[in-house]
Amino acid sequence: MTAKPQDRTLKALSLLLCYPSAELVEALPEIGGVLGAERRLTTLRRGDLARLAEELRGGDLYDLQERYVDLFDRSRSLSLSLFEHVHGEGRDRGGAMLSLLETYREAGFEPTGWELPDHLPLLLEFLSTQPAPAAADILASAAHILEALAVRLERRGSAYAAVLSALVDLAGGAADRAAVSGLLEQPDSDPADLAALDAVWEESEVLFGPDPGAGCPSGRDLLARMEQPQHAASLRSAS
Repeated sequence: MTAKPQDRTLKALSLLLCYPSAELVEALPEIGGVLGAERRLTTLRRGDLARLAEELRGGDLYDLQERYVDLFDRSRSLSLSLFEHVHGEGRDRGGAMLSLLETYREAGFEPTGWELPDHLPLLLEFLSTQPAPAAADILASAAHILEALAVRLERRGSAYAAVLSALVDLAGGAADRAAVSGLLEQPDSDPADLAALDAVWEESEVLFGPDPGAGCPSGRDLLARMEQPQHAASLRSAS
């Protein structure tokens, strides 16, 4: 089954949010081609995504990986685990993740690997298998989180902001302003303050996998999976 254009777009955005690997860098020309052809995004947004892809292609891989970890793993305020921004580590988060996992399975989508159900690249992988209206509705329900992440990334001068802004666009740009403001009022953790970060993460009861890229597709089939919307996410292959 060949993916529809919108499926390929969500899949491409999912890949851009993955931990940088040599395989991801190799796949960037095709990923960029998919996003460059997406007419639901403005010319400006496509240009911003192209700049991110070029930055990933031209950067030193180890530097890219370190920057990724600083942004998304060391900073709770930029976590790609969406329920982190709504429920923190409260009991409600566990129930929400179980409900989301049930939604995946009811649709015939079985995640594998260490990623939590609310990990954004995994959610996008799932949405790429769904009818466009359903995918847009789910994105819209998370639009306030996506926009808050985009704003915080922009404040840090990160090109990754383009991916989150593109997702808000695909959701219809209907983020609740009060909800966005509420999220932005929460403390924005400093990845350079390691002592404070250690104290925050010690409170966590959720176990994350040992691989920082565990929620992302295997490098060996990055390109092939652009055409396989029914394939669930798997562990990134070892380099």
